Amino acid sequence: MIHTLAINKHNEIRTNLPIEEILEGDFQWSWIDFDQPIDDEIEKLHHPFRFHPLSIEDCLHNLQRPKIDYFETYTFFVTHCLNPKTIKKDELNIFLGKNFIVTFHHHASIEVNAVKEMLTREDVATWTQYTVLYQLLDHLVDNYFPIVYDIEDSLAEIDENPTKKTMEALLDELFSTRHQLLSLRHTVVPMKDIVHQMINSEKIAALLTKKEYYSDIYDHLLKISELVESNRELTTDIRDSYLSYNSHHSNRIMQILTVITTIFMPLSFLAGLYGMNFVNMPELQWKYGYFLLLFIMASIGIGMFILFKRKGWFK
Repeated sequence: MIHTLAINKHNEIRTNLPIEEILEGDFQWSWIDFDQPIDDEIEKLHHPFRFHPLSIEDCLHNLQRPKIDYFETYTFFVTHCLNPKTIKKDELNIFLGKNFIVTFHHHASIEVNAVKEMLTREDVATWTQYTVLYQLLDHLVDNYFPIVYDIEDSLAEIDENPTKKTMEALLDELFSTRHQLLSLRHTVVPMKDIVHQMINSEKIAALLTKKEYYSDIYDHLLKISELVESNRELTTDIRDSYLSYNSHHSNRIMQILTVITTIFMPLSFLAGLYGMNFVNMPELQWKYGYFLLLFIMASIGIGMFILFKRKGWFK
């Protein structure tokens, strides 16, 4: 579906006009949104827009790396949207021209819808295609924050109670979180590079007067990037701490089992010695021999237990 929005000389919004009428008309600027377009609609990127085949190819191949490409009549942006709930990554392509902005996305975009709603509510006279570009990037980046904060909260909960889950469940969750953070990093770092290019670009002259706005977006991306890296380090620290705790716990169990085995070694020796059933074993014929052996075995066991306890082997 293609949604069109054009601003005429009287700062009036005209919607759902044919693309050809917008391009041939006397409008200040226009916004054409390719929202989950079908093949016939995609053809309009070739004609009437006549965008470069490489730009169109990037639109059709979803999830390209975020980037900026400069062409003679327009600038092409590849950006990434992230769903705050599912962390699913989608691509938002933007064509920025002298008096137009074209957005292209394969799935519904909450950022595009939010900016459209802002445009209809605010004073259109203060908006241009460059304002739309800024608002789109600002909404994209702002939607990264809830994802990072949710991951940070889940890691904090694990860090506070690392023993509440089994080792397998905890490691699975940590590896899943690291995968999410890596995916975030693959989006945030190139997006940060894009905004940095825009701030220092001589090719997008209109942005030079709006550097402070893009600097604010860059600061947000820088903060998100730092949060991603710190959370990745935290997953490693939690994993190492849990493995260390688990190893210590296993060592304590082995220590206790070793102590118990050590206590039973002399008892097993005595039991084996008097279980050989030789004829010439005087103690077997003695009336109190059995009770004496039990007493000796109990004394050895209790004595060794007290000795090991004093040495702190059961702590």
